[in-house]
Amino acid sequence: MRASLPNLLRRSLPALGLALLVAGCASTKINWNARVGEYTFDQAVLDYGPPDKSAKLTDGTQVCDWLTQRGYARGGYFTPIVGFGVHSFYDSPSPDYYLRLTFEPAGKLKAWKKFAQ
Repeated sequence: MRASLPNLLRRSLPALGLALLVAGCASTKINWNARVGEYTFDQAVLDYGPPDKSAKLTDGTQVCDWLTQRGYARGGYFTPIVGFGVHSFYDSPSPDYYLRLTFEPAGKLKAWKKFAQ
């Protein structure tokens, strides 16, 4: 029995879509170690926009921070539980996450790190 082309396509499209999704997600991880010595400040500004914070050191080194994920602050709340009184809950706030790129005076990436503050 021979499968028709439309039937074959209908069966293989979900698998193809899943494969493309997985391949797309895997390619968004940046290997910063491979970019040291190659990546420039100008490329970083084109990719991420102007840094949120930056400082130029006396030797010409430039340290730049980009906010990559905004933290959140949640308050507490109270819930009356019948037979147990009132219970309070508090979610501690999450920090902001940053990417710090350090560029040598010539503008090439010297070091990088991710941190929370």
